[in-house]
Amino acid sequence: MATKVKVSREKKAERRLAYLLIIPSVVLILVVAIWPVIQSFYFSLFDYRLNDPKASTLQYEHQLDLSVYLDTQPFLVAALDEVKEIPANEQGKLDEAVNVLTSLDEDVREYSDERYDEINTKLMEFETPSSEEKMVSLNEQEAENYTEKSKQASELITGIAALEKDEKITGLAKRMDDAVVEPNFIGLAHYGNLFSNMRLWNSLYNTLFFTVISVCIELIIGLAIALLIHKSFFGRGMVRASILIPWAIPTAVSALMWKFLYDGQNGIIAKYLSDIGLFESMGDLLTSGAGAMFSIIFTDVWKTTPYMALLLLAGLQTIPNSLYEAASIDGAGKWKRFVTITLPLLKSSILVALLFRTLDAFRVFDLIYVLTGGGPANSTEVISLYAYKIMFSQTNFGQGSAISVIVFLCVAVISVIYIKLLGSDLISDKK
Repeated sequence: MATKVKVSREKKAERRLAYLLIIPSVVLILVVAIWPVIQSFYFSLFDYRLNDPKASTLQYEHQLDLSVYLDTQPFLVAALDEVKEIPANEQGKLDEAVNVLTSLDEDVREYSDERYDEINTKLMEFETPSSEEKMVSLNEQEAENYTEKSKQASELITGIAALEKDEKITGLAKRMDDAVVEPNFIGLAHYGNLFSNMRLWNSLYNTLFFTVISVCIELIIGLAIALLIHKSFFGRGMVRASILIPWAIPTAVSALMWKFLYDGQNGIIAKYLSDIGLFESMGDLLTSGAGAMFSIIFTDVWKTTPYMALLLLAGLQTIPNSLYEAASIDGAGKWKRFVTITLPLLKSSILVALLFRTLDAFRVFDLIYVLTGGGPANSTEVISLYAYKIMFSQTNFGQGSAISVIVFLCVAVISVIYIKLLGSDLISDKK
């Protein structure tokens, strides 16, 4: 009994030690992989756009920008006071507009307390107030009150015919609304808009089509190359080294190189494919949807097949030759040995190769960005490129972050499918 208790204690100690050893890996995964996804999901809950001053920050509540207000309202009132030549029938509108602006100024002083005079003094001394100093929190009723009075004053001013051509006054009147920053928290609205957007589904289709076709071709050709260079022959080392050259070239460089080869006027590959009848003219290779998709798949296969072959070659070298010798003695042919020995024992290597290549192909960006830019007419636009265009070209960080989260979920689903269907035994506890 004492021996069993001692063994149980030793197992618990070993288990605790094992957990301590994997803690650094778990922390690293959380910091490098999980935290960026959480941050992207957080950004996706906002209408976060850097090209719009009102949506360039994350806002949960209404706020009043005192620096914008104090750079507008006093100058607008002063400009209206200086107006002399105005018809008598429009003088009432002018007086009413001044009264509305004065009432609005009293409200703003009440909202901002002492900060009104502090920010005004800094602006008069040509100092730039910080974001914490100049932003005043408003409740919804206060924000509506400000907006209502600001629009009322703007409508009265723009309704005066004598002031229609005064760009200074009309410009200041329109800028009054910019002082209120509305909350841009929209929840899951980005996801609803994206899933109803055909461009997202088209980019997902292009991504899946590119991934499935390229990875299948690379697996077949890579397995054939691995079987070939696994054999002993003169110059095998040189052949192995030369096969890895395409994979060693940076993707952007190889994409640019193939772009010249696909050129509709001088590209040698475009000429050969046109001569054998695959395309009617050389220009169709990059200017038609089918031709552009063929181009990126062909380029990806040329570049990454050596990587697939390298992974499968590592798996082939773990298979004992004695198994093939025994099967040969039993009368099994080459195909029988390949089906009954090579493929079953190569299962784990195939899983690793397919998993790595599928995830890499699904997240493809630089190859298509350099080669086709997603064109023509978005026919080769994959989801990573779509996210890049939304996030950086349009500076719509909210929607771009939502697309990034969708990419992560797709990658997670692909990983789970591979592990469940092909490699559940790799992660199961072996007793």
